[in-house]
Amino acid sequence: MAAVGERGVLRLRDVDPAELLALLADYGLRSVRVADGEPIPGSFWGGEEAGLIGGCIYLRADTPLHSALHEASHWICTPPERRAALHTDALGGQAEENATCYLQLLLAARLRCFGFARACADMDAWGYSFRLGSAARWFAADADDARQWLVERGLLEMPLVSA
Repeated sequence: MAAVGERGVLRLRDVDPAELLALLADYGLRSVRVADGEPIPGSFWGGEEAGLIGGCIYLRADTPLHSALHEASHWICTPPERRAALHTDALGGQAEENATCYLQLLLAARLRCFGFARACADMDAWGYSFRLGSAARWFAADADDARQWLVERGLLEMPLVSA
């Protein structure tokens, strides 16, 4: 397991970023690296959190991987007619936010450097809030609406049986 930074979450600096950057590029996102100590453009939460402006995701070495995947998932879930105007806040409403969290976990599962279980733990450590108390329990037992939202928009080709 890779070393971890503050809050115990895996950060860009803790892994070889090539796998993450390739995944983001597969979805049409251009990654922009921000120098250490510089503010991250388009960051909703500020600090080390990833930023999103149009088709660019802004990342710093201390950016948590879960944050990068969350912003990437916002990009993927945003309808094309809203993408060009994306800046800091995806403005998609609660159903889209839930779908974003669900997709974020699916993307994490595709990364050898991260994975589903670690992404759930990092989301919990960061403070994501789910009715069932954890990201993993939400995904397993309370996320049918998020999965259905993704299916209806062609972002999941078929319902997932398990992660």
